[in-house]
Amino acid sequence: MQAPVMVLNANTQRETGRSAQISNISAAKAVADIIRSTLGPRSMLKMLLDPMGGIVMTNDGNCILREVDVTHPAAKSMIELSRAQDEEVGDGTTSVIILAGELLALSEPLLNRNLHPTVIVRGLNLALQRCMEICNEIAREVNVEDTEEMFDLVNAAVGTKFSARWNKKMVGMALEAVLKIVKDPGDGRPKEVDIKRYAKVEKVPGGEVDDCKVLAGVMFNKDVTHPKMRRRIENPRILLLDCPLEYKKGESQTNVEVTKEEDWNTLL
Repeated sequence: MQAPVMVLNANTQRETGRSAQISNISAAKAVADIIRSTLGPRSMLKMLLDPMGGIVMTNDGNCILREVDVTHPAAKSMIELSRAQDEEVGDGTTSVIILAGELLALSEPLLNRNLHPTVIVRGLNLALQRCMEICNEIAREVNVEDTEEMFDLVNAAVGTKFSARWNKKMVGMALEAVLKIVKDPGDGRPKEVDIKRYAKVEKVPGGEVDDCKVLAGVMFNKDVTHPKMRRRIENPRILLLDCPLEYKKGESQTNVEVTKEEDWNTLL
């Protein structure tokens, strides 16, 4: 039988069989090792340099992996796993990467014992079912109407995201924001919290963390056009326009001489 003909780039490296499996596991473990030190009560921040030259300090797994440029397919799959976890759950991006890396690391000795990958996957599925049973046994219901209990719950989730100095304020703001946008559809259905649609974080340069607040309404980050404009208006009248409130600029450089008021009206 004639061997298959493959046309590849000169710099392309092709691996098959056991070597490809080991390479994928090594790449996944490397990604997990990058963010391993950012998990737990003694987690450390990572200092990142973004493409624009800015410095970012964070211990969020998804934020860190977004700045990592990888070419290995298995490493890219791990980054996609973190992104999917962030979109579906909103938390646990670091934990899911480390867990996936450990599962693959523990699968390597089984591959060396010539166990087929489908057999390993079947065993992992059985372990998953057992984990879900244990979680259902030890889980307890949370009273969402109890503010103190909800505060402790949120505090456990965001306790490693901020310094202890601002932890209480951030937890209170997060809880206040969620309580403002929660919707009860009734009919016994669970409450809906659509954060992506009804909540937005607006970053304003300057100030301190203590200046942050939750606004129940709409916010536009715009500067005043004149120094004498009022900074606060009670019960304002709001006009909504679907067109720009400005003079239309010419397509090319234009010089206009206005001699009387009628000419100005014609120009506008």
